Amino acid sequence: TFTVTAGSADVDYLIIAGSGGASGAYGGNGSWTVSGGAGGGGAGGMLTGTGVTVDAASSPYTITVGTGGNGKAAGLESNGSNSVALGVTATGGGKGPYVGVGGTGGSGGGAGVNNSANAGGSATAGQGNDGGAGGPGTTGTSSGTGGKGGGGGGAGAVGEAGNTFANYGGRGGAGDTGYGIGSTTPTYAGGGTGAGENTWGISGSGALYGGGGSDCTLDVHWQEVGAGVPNTGGGGGASGRWDYRGGFGAAGIVIIRYVVAA
Repeated sequence: TFTVTAGSADVDYLIIAGSGGASGAYGGNGSWTVSGGAGGGGAGGMLTGTGVTVDAASSPYTITVGTGGNGKAAGLESNGSNSVALGVTATGGGKGPYVGVGGTGGSGGGAGVNNSANAGGSATAGQGNDGGAGGPGTTGTSSGTGGKGGGGGGAGAVGEAGNTFANYGGRGGAGDTGYGIGSTTPTYAGGGTGAGENTWGISGSGALYGGGGSDCTLDVHWQEVGAGVPNTGGGGGASGRWDYRGGFGAAGIVIIRYVVAA
């Protein structure tokens, strides 16, 4: 809760929801019916406001910080949950699925694909950006390639589409800056990276792009991958194998800023 002990004051707020988790998928060869690349998780919705009046008569104010979505093996991933404060709701980020349209959320999840393209998930207006589309694989021969998952949307940019020809999953949309607890200006709410046959060069779990996606090339780097950085709303990165989990989404954060009398 947030408590005003006496009188009233004007405050600023930063509210970020939990981000979407990502799936595992099978990168493999395009002639396999299960080959594909999972989408990256979408960032949690990000909202800011200034000059909001709070007072002792309405206190205490309930604060809810959204949790990140599950990063699971194929088909078990989930959206992030909402953050709520001062009557304002930031929407949880969309999941990055194994196969299918990216989840709808604060920012949309990247599309998961096998041998057919799918669209990225839609964002909530004013809170984030859409997820990237998936790049379809090629089929029918031993030299076929698996699908390339789209990157999750971020607060600052849409998720990148999976690239069929360059064989990488789309990177997550960039996050956006907001005030922090200290004097620094952190970056929040980056989208998670999609999985493809060659990993995009964002590995690990930096807040700018959420979690890092994994390489799906046949017999190498089938691995569990980056989760979003805690309390940034950064999306989970997708994994290249169906029986390995994708990255979990990050929890959100609520910051209420006000002037303290000298």
